[in-house]
Amino acid sequence: MSCLPAGFSVSGSSSLIVNNREKGSVRVCSSIGGLQFRESNSKEIWGKTLDFSDQKGFSSLSNKSLNLEPVYAQGTLSFPKAQKKWWEKSLQPNMIEINSAQELVEYLMNAGDKLVIVDFFSPGCGGCKALHPKICQLAESNPNAIFLTVNYEDHKAMCYALHVHVLPFFRFYRGADGKVCSFSCTNATIKKFKDALAKHGTERCSLAPAKGLDEKELLALVSNDLISRDIVPLSSPQEEKVQELVGTAKSSTFSRDESKIELKEGNAMVAA
Repeated sequence: MSCLPAGFSVSGSSSLIVNNREKGSVRVCSSIGGLQFRESNSKEIWGKTLDFSDQKGFSSLSNKSLNLEPVYAQGTLSFPKAQKKWWEKSLQPNMIEINSAQELVEYLMNAGDKLVIVDFFSPGCGGCKALHPKICQLAESNPNAIFLTVNYEDHKAMCYALHVHVLPFFRFYRGADGKVCSFSCTNATIKKFKDALAKHGTERCSLAPAKGLDEKELLALVSNDLISRDIVPLSSPQEEKVQELVGTAKSSTFSRDESKIELKEGNAMVAA
C-alpha cells in the first residue's frame, strides 16, 4: 500500500480510487504517461488528462482550485515458482535423497530383504543428467526396490571413502548378501542396469539381517567422522583391534583436497 499526494504521475495499468471529501469519490484508471477517468468530459490538470464520470460538481474545477486528497494505490506482486533442478524432477516415492553417511548406513541396515540401489550422481555430470529420466522410470516400474540418491558434490568425503571415482555410479545391495554388484553405466549401456535389476530384484525371503556396507567401508567412514563408531559391527571386540582397523582405514581414505578429486564421466576425466 502506498500513498501518492496531489500532483503525482503514474505509469502502468493500475486501477486507482481518488477520494475527495467535497466532490465525492471517483474511479480512475491510469495509462502510461497519465491518469484518465472513464467518461469523456475532460479538463487539463497539471498536464494530465482527466475524464470525469459526472459533470455535476466538477464544472467549476480548474488546475488552480482542484484540491485532491492523497491517492492510494494497491497492487499484487506475483513471483514465478523456482524451477526444479534436473535431479529433482520425476522422482518416485521409492527414490530417497541421502543427506549424510549415517543416513545411508541406517537405510541399508534397515532395508530387510529389499533390493537397495544407491545412485551416485553429480549436478555437473552430463551422463547423470541424461540417465536420470530412465532411472526414474525404472524406479516407478519397480516399486518394491529402494533407490537412494547421493549427490557427489555434497558428499565428496563419503564417496571417496566408498571408492566412488566414476559417475554415474550404482551399487546394488540385497539383504544378508550386502553389496551384490556395482558398476557405472550411461544411456548407451543402460542394459547393464536393467540386467542387474532383473537378476537381483526377484522376490525372495531371508531371515538374516541386512548386511549393508562392509566392515572396511564402515571403518573408512568412522575414520573421517562421518558415522558413529557404535554402529560398526566389528568382528573383534578388542579395542586394540578397533584402533588398528580405524588407523588403517584412515591412512587409505579421504586425505586429499576435496576440490582436486577427479572423477571419470564415461571415458573422460572431469574435475570435481
